[in-house]
Amino acid sequence: MSIEELARDNVRTLTPYQSARRLGGNGDVWLNANEYPVAVPFELTAQTLNRYPECQPQAVITRYADYAGVTPEQVLVSRGADEGIELIMRAFCEPGVDAILYCPPTYGMYSVSAETLGIACRTVPTLDGWQLDLDGIAAQLDGVKVVFVCSPNNPTGQLINPADIRDLLEMTRGKAIVVADEAYIEFCPDASLASLIAEFPHLVVLRTLSKAFALAGLRCGFTLGSPEVIALLMKVIAPYPLSTPVADIAAQALTAQGIAAMRERVATILENRLFLMDALRTLPCVEAVFPSETNYVLARITASSAVFKSLWDRGIILRDQNKQPSLSGCLRITVGTRDECQRVIDALNDQPGLTATEKQ
Repeated sequence: MSIEELARDNVRTLTPYQSARRLGGNGDVWLNANEYPVAVPFELTAQTLNRYPECQPQAVITRYADYAGVTPEQVLVSRGADEGIELIMRAFCEPGVDAILYCPPTYGMYSVSAETLGIACRTVPTLDGWQLDLDGIAAQLDGVKVVFVCSPNNPTGQLINPADIRDLLEMTRGKAIVVADEAYIEFCPDASLASLIAEFPHLVVLRTLSKAFALAGLRCGFTLGSPEVIALLMKVIAPYPLSTPVADIAAQALTAQGIAAMRERVATILENRLFLMDALRTLPCVEAVFPSETNYVLARITASSAVFKSLWDRGIILRDQNKQPSLSGCLRITVGTRDECQRVIDALNDQPGLTATEKQ
């Protein structure tokens, strides 16, 4: 047998997640990964690299629990929230038997993780405004162990109706785990669902330090859930998921000063988002700018694929969403610095509008 033939069937046919870095590009304005646009300085304080780290670093767990308004027993820290997604599937889904369910258009790692693990995927497309189709979900629940909901949703940017979330939690009680992916919740903190965990112990919330905390390169995420859920996830997590430097910097980011600095960054991003959205609405090539509760903006743009390539060639890297269900003609633009936002506006202002395109 060849090496390829020795691999699992599902891995041979798997299309890996197309991350921003995997897609490449040679730009100087990187607005395709929803990162914070400016590096935040940290200094390592831990000097015990000769020792294995704690599996769940106490300072990180305690500080995040305080920040999130839960108890330390309700927190698990991992290599980004992406590892949390996989841990949940490994703990709750039997490969070849159980399924996950998600509602496109949404984050692509739910399906990639499931396919890697040999777990079936079911999809229920969202309704107008990218809200949940609760009737469609109810019709598909048999055999589903985990339901993923991203709120605010990536890539569309809107919050899921909280009443619908509550209905979903009632519908799945005793049947499935509901995972609320809150990677962008710092940009709309009042919308967090973490307070519902006590009422709905099958609710799990995913968080990250990659966005508002400006630490995408650290790879540090959190899973919030009932103590019973966390205990199960601890059975399947790697022995040392966080390196000593990662735990050191994460603990610093979660001090009172670190959280205050994060909130100042959020305020800046929200100002820049308003500037970007207002300017986009004035451009001939922009057909629609959708509401956003995040650090990115989704826009429908005339000849979007050509525009995407034009900006790519100028060193402005956006995220093309044309292949996502219901997002034909859409590009996602991370909110960068004010100068980066202006670069995008200036570049888009040079693109032909709908009338010019129709005449060709």
